[in-house]
Amino acid sequence: MSAEFIDYDGLMQANLKRVFGERDASHRTKAIAELYADDAVLYEPPDASATGHAAISQAVETLLSSLPPNFVFTAIGLAVGHHGLGRLRWQSGPPNGPAAVTGTDVARIEGGRIQTLHVFLDPTGA
Repeated sequence: MSAEFIDYDGLMQANLKRVFGERDASHRTKAIAELYADDAVLYEPPDASATGHAAISQAVETLLSSLPPNFVFTAIGLAVGHHGLGRLRWQSGPPNGPAAVTGTDVARIEGGRIQTLHVFLDPTGA
C-alpha cells in the first residue's frame, strides 16, 4: 500500500503567497477554496481560530489590514513534511528589507488540501 503523495512545499508555499500574501479578497477567497478543505480551521496565536473558508479569509484580511501595505511574506527555505503534517518557516516585512516578524506554519493535510493550519510566531528580541 502506497501513501498518498503530498507536495508539502507546493501547497504551503502557495498558501503563503496566494492566501497570506494576497490583499485582494476575491483572489484570496479563490485560493482558499483551492488550498483548504471546506471545514478547515486556522489557529492563530495566542488563542484565535477561524473555521471554514469565509472565516479564514476574514482572519487573513484582519491580519493584512494590521500590517503596512508594503509588507510581504517570504518563505525561509522549503516546506517539509511527512505523514500528512507539514511545516514552513517564513518572514514578513518590507520587500528586500529586514524581517519585522518571523514564524512557522504547521499544516495537517488531508486529500491534498489543508485541514488545519497552526501559525506560530517567533519571540521578538530572542
